[in-house]
Amino acid sequence: MTAVLLLAQASGEESKLWWHLARSSGIVAWALAALAVLWGVALATRALGRRPQAPWLLAVHRFLGLLCIVFVGVHLVALYMDPFINFGLDDLFVPLASSWKPVAVAWGVVALYLLIAVEITSLLRQRLPARVWRGVHFSSYAMYVLATVHLLAAGSDRTNPVLLGSVVATVAVTLFFLAYRVVGPGRAASVRRAAASSMPTGVR
Repeated sequence: MTAVLLLAQASGEESKLWWHLARSSGIVAWALAALAVLWGVALATRALGRRPQAPWLLAVHRFLGLLCIVFVGVHLVALYMDPFINFGLDDLFVPLASSWKPVAVAWGVVALYLLIAVEITSLLRQRLPARVWRGVHFSSYAMYVLATVHLLAAGSDRTNPVLLGSVVATVAVTLFFLAYRVVGPGRAASVRRAAASSMPTGVR
């Protein structure tokens, strides 16, 4: 009898392990996505310097994105292994296929595809036209928004005050940097460079 109880307890702990791993890896993946977006927009707005030349600044941005991919992978594996919700491959990769909170899960699925697109084009940046790379890279903002909606709609930790405070803080800082990029000194410098490059040589 004792052996049966211990076996049942061990089985229950194993099922909880996958659920806890899914929750924690999802939160870490969202945090890494938020940091990658914040780091990228800080570089774009020249908040880290007028012309950041240190290669490690861009390397940190890329590392955060790749690390986010890793934790998203852990999140998907843990959800697939978790016996409570019983996700299948279609639930994980097809929007609205899940019977458990289909809309909330769909936000995460779309964010996953945007993340993959951003990372692939980043790795192939030297082989892609600048306009194509830039257009796809701008979708990282949409990815961050969708991942945040997924976190709050599907996550069981959405009422945690620390998590909510982190969401509010990162959203506020991101909006600040975006506003700074549109109306700040970096935007004015970009406009001047674009105007100068479009002028005839003799006029400059």
